Amino acid sequence: MNLDRQVQLLIDNAPQDGQTPGIVAAIAPALKQLALQLRHSQYYILQTLNQRWMVTALRNRAQPDLEKQVIYAFPSVKDASNGAYAPKDSQAVAVPVPVIHILFQMVAIDTLDSVVFFEKSGDVSAGTEVRRQDLQTLIQAQLQQHLQQKPHPLKSRPVPPDIA
Repeated sequence: MNLDRQVQLLIDNAPQDGQTPGIVAAIAPALKQLALQLRHSQYYILQTLNQRWMVTALRNRAQPDLEKQVIYAFPSVKDASNGAYAPKDSQAVAVPVPVIHILFQMVAIDTLDSVVFFEKSGDVSAGTEVRRQDLQTLIQAQLQQHLQQKPHPLKSRPVPPDIA
């Protein structure tokens, strides 16, 4: 599924509260900008039986009190299921998730620090890390730009000549 279709699906499935679809549409260019830097239009995410994405805690060897929470995104179901990152004792399943949806969900998961996207099937030794903080910064910039481009409701209406 192409990125524009993924964005449209996200907008269509957003709560129809009069604001959320517009916000999703406004941040879509930021999501697409990041997605275009990745190789695949969908990745496989490990999730538990209660449909929660599996988050892995990583500790810094030199500084054990430094920890970050990551989600791994795999290019194929085989990589997700057979990889070194798949827990052997859990009842996790690999589910396909469009890349735009992964990036959008990153903002919603407060405890998440990064998503590591593995780009090459069969190779989980190197991945592309997308940090939540970087995504939030990009989204904030996109929202600021969107607000500056949007005409102010009072400025867009002409003043009637007989107002007095």
